[in-house]
Amino acid sequence: MTKGMILAAGQGTRVRPLTKDLPKPMVPILGKPVMEYLIEHMARHGVREIMINVAYLHRKIEHYFGDGHRWGVEIGYSYEGALDHGDIVPKPRGSAGGIRHIQDFSGFFDETTLVLCGDALIDLDIGAAVHEHKTKGAVASVVSLEVPRDQVQYYGIVVPDKDGRVQSFQEKPAPEEARSTLASTGIYLMEPSVIDLIPKGQNFDIGSQLFPLLVEKQMPFFVQNRFFNWIDIGRVSDYWSVLQRVLRGEVAHMNMPGREVRPGVWVGLNTRIDWDHVHIEGPVYIGSSVKIEPGARITGPTWIGHGSHIRTGSTVTRSVLFDYTRIGENMVFDQMVVSPEYCVHSNGDTMYRGDDNCSLRWSDARA
Repeated sequence: MTKGMILAAGQGTRVRPLTKDLPKPMVPILGKPVMEYLIEHMARHGVREIMINVAYLHRKIEHYFGDGHRWGVEIGYSYEGALDHGDIVPKPRGSAGGIRHIQDFSGFFDETTLVLCGDALIDLDIGAAVHEHKTKGAVASVVSLEVPRDQVQYYGIVVPDKDGRVQSFQEKPAPEEARSTLASTGIYLMEPSVIDLIPKGQNFDIGSQLFPLLVEKQMPFFVQNRFFNWIDIGRVSDYWSVLQRVLRGEVAHMNMPGREVRPGVWVGLNTRIDWDHVHIEGPVYIGSSVKIEPGARITGPTWIGHGSHIRTGSTVTRSVLFDYTRIGENMVFDQMVVSPEYCVHSNGDTMYRGDDNCSLRWSDARA
């Protein structure tokens, strides 16, 4: 049996403004938080006991996932914060420090533990990864993926010997300096003996501190170079790209909700659409209680969140509309992530509603 740990205490600063009012693991994909797909995947592979460390906006995670019974798992939470001038404020302990804090509290990690970051989609064969970890007699394993050499500067790179034993790490090296093209995916397997090496009561990181310590101590620490889908949401542009892939049906276990009313077009309940006078080219999902006025054009891959309103003459192309977003008349939104308060282009450029320099008009559909 394998236990699970999901790292969910980070602030997600690189994907702002998506995380302005939402913890990063709660960012929606097809209307579900990204972390829900992780929990479903762990449940499919028999990982039933899962701890989640939380900090920023932690109640949104806890209220949504509760004790985990909806997914056939048990979930526990470890809050990371401190008292500051009379207020409780989030204070993450680092990826390894958060694990050690749980261990010191209860000794929860008493067998092989799968550690995942709460902000990526994966379809890893967990059983095969655990089998390889145990067969090699590893105390720790890091799961990696081959990346093109011109992409290594975006990742932590693992440098192994010919037997797969980790020799060193390179954090976002230049392509000409990279000694490997194996990128760490932030998926780890650990034995309790590894957790014992993490200093008590300190901020401590897995990649930059714990793993170099294992290398220094020459412990059996291995890389697994596996073939699987790993979709990381590191930046806003990544989020947009992920939604494009998912809407095109390129990611397993991610099925479109709603009812397919014509090829490539799915709708939820209670929609108000003049089908004879709108142009909709899939793949497009239209959520419940969405209103689309005559003369609007929608080209997929596009997701329209529930309660949204697209005014006459407007065009929405390859975009994501969060719930309750109204697009103004004759506006053109192309390759955008749009919420009632802000919109972000796929290249990361951000605009806020009411900005004098912004020619686009959109608003909150509830008003």
